This record gives sequence, structure tokens and C-alpha cells, in this order.
Amino acid sequence: MPFTGQDALITGAGSGIGRALALSAARRGMRLAIVGRRLAPLEETRRQLVPSADCLIIVADVTVPEGRQIIRARLGEAWERLDILVNNAGMVAAGPLNALSDAELNRLVATNLVAPIALTRNLLPLLRAGSSARVINIGSLSGDIALPLFAAYSASKFGLRGFSNALRRELKALGIGVTYVAPRGVQTDAAAAVAPFIELLGMSTPDSTGSVADQVWDAIERGADTVYPRGRERVFVLLERLFPSLITRTLAQQLENGGGRRLIAECDDLPADAAAGAPAKGEFYVVEP
Repeated sequence: MPFTGQDALITGAGSGIGRALALSAARRGMRLAIVGRRLAPLEETRRQLVPSADCLIIVADVTVPEGRQIIRARLGEAWERLDILVNNAGMVAAGPLNALSDAELNRLVATNLVAPIALTRNLLPLLRAGSSARVINIGSLSGDIALPLFAAYSASKFGLRGFSNALRRELKALGIGVTYVAPRGVQTDAAAAVAPFIELLGMSTPDSTGSVADQVWDAIERGADTVYPRGRERVFVLLERLFPSLITRTLAQQLENGGGRRLIAECDDLPADAAAGAPAKGEFYVVEP
């Protein structure tokens, strides 16, 4: 699909993958609407765009109905259509499950799963008015390979992958495509914050946000339904689907070798709603963009 003149909305565009997607999209001639909870990071994203870029800033929280209504209203006034919706806004959570508070769990699911579903629903009328419209959901390899110490995060990304598959079948008759993107580790502030858990599991060196963004847009240009990283991760995803017990044994051994049993045991006596703010005894981290 040609990108020049296409209208694209990107959530979570004030940093990380979202910003990189916006920069790459602008270079390809797209007209942009960038969304985030804070104005300053969005202005910095717009400052970094190519000089010719047409960019609309929308400050809104996608996890609440009022925020999604703001997005719908601003797009309706400015464009009256939408060609590409990129559900990128997300948060990362890592650590033993028992150190995750109810508030953090609710925020995680609201950001990573409920918001993309609800925003897509709200913007469907604009997508139907678009040209060769497509919904792009930014997931994770953790949505295919369930990782210990990332249980709730993996669950949210598994859900997003399931939503993407179902929506693709639902919208096919309308000519609206759906693409699920599953990056491996990416060089973002969120990834840096949970690096100890990533290293404990022996996960690979992260990719740059720019390389991920270019891979995504290249795949979308080909009309891809899914985007996965190149290399051994593709093999791991296949093994997970065909021989899940092999992946279970491998991750369990990696966790044992890295001292994961001690980390998990420290949380045995914690109340279920223990980690209300900063990392608690069990070292649980919740990182928002």
C-alpha cells in the first residue's frame, strides 16, 4: 500500500517505539496524529519530524473513555477519516506476581488490552471512511512465549494478539486490515528499567526503536498480517506452539540458574496487594511511558 498522503494516528507517540514509528511514518509521507498523556514529549516528537511533516498533537489518556472521546472528536474535526490506527501505548510490568498490586494490575490491563480494543471500536467509523484502512496493534514476543516474572504483562499481550486475530476476521469483509506486531526486546526506558529480569531469563540484546519502526512500516507496505523479528526468535515462537514443554524446561532452568527461585520465594508471604507504589520486597517493577 502507498503511504504518501495516508492519515495515521499513533498512540504512545511521546517516546520509544511510538516516537520511532512517527518519525519513520513522516519520512514516508504520511500525515500524522500523535497521541500521549503529556504535551512536552509529543512536542519533542513533532520537533524531530522531517520539516515537511503534517502533524496533529492530541493530549489524551487512552485508558479512560473521556480520553478516547477527545481523540475521536479531534480526528473527526480535522480529517473526517482515518487510514491507519497504531495502538502502541503500553506499559511493562516485571517481577514475581504476588508483588503486583490490584491497582497496578488494573492499570496494566487497561493500558495494554482494554484501551486498544475500546479505541479501535470508537474509531471504526473513521476507519471505514479511510482508504485501504488498517489497524496495527503493537504487541510483544511475550504475547507468544509466556515468560516467568512477566506473567501479567504476557497475559495482556496474549490478549492483544487474540484480539488482533479475531478483529482481522471480523473486519475482512469491510476491507480493513489488522496487523499484529511482536517485537523482541527494544532499547527503551521501559526495557532498561526491567533489564535485571530480562538478563535473568537470558533474553537477547534489544533492537533499536528505529530498526523496529522501519521493519513495521516495511511489513505494512506489503500488507502483512503479522510482524515478527528476524532470527532465532522466530524459531522460539514455532517451538512454543509445537513443543511448549521444551520452552518450559528451558525457561525454568534459566530462572533457576539466575537465582529466580530466591526472588520468587521472597514474595511468598507478601499480601496480594503489597506493591502499591515503588518496587516492594519482591522487586516488582511497573513502567509506564
